[in-house]
Amino acid sequence: MSKQANPPRLAENEAKAVARMLRVSPAEAQSSRQLIRGKKVERALADLEFSSKRIALDVRKTLESAIANAENNHGLDVDDLIVAQAFVGKALVMKRFHARARGRASRIEKPFSNLTIIVREVEAQANA
Repeated sequence: MSKQANPPRLAENEAKAVARMLRVSPAEAQSSRQLIRGKKVERALADLEFSSKRIALDVRKTLESAIANAENNHGLDVDDLIVAQAFVGKALVMKRFHARARGRASRIEKPFSNLTIIVREVEAQANA
């Protein structure tokens, strides 16, 4: 007797994309995450295009991947998509040492993070 398959964790009108091992600390990635959360995808892409943050390029690629997943895998309409959720998690931290004076060393931590973006299709607002 085998174990039952995991049920899908996303709704029918949602799609997600995950970027793993981004070379940025989770705290630095939070600013770009907050920039796009809750917006329509066209507006979010435009905001990321003109952002001066280094991580904005990776966030934009992940958002474009989520949009492509929604269109190709789930058959959702791209014009009705919003960024429903965007969250950043910790990945590994590389530890390095930097030589200091008098034979000492100081620790340098190079953190990585994971980025998850979930887009949702909302019904178009009818202007009456």
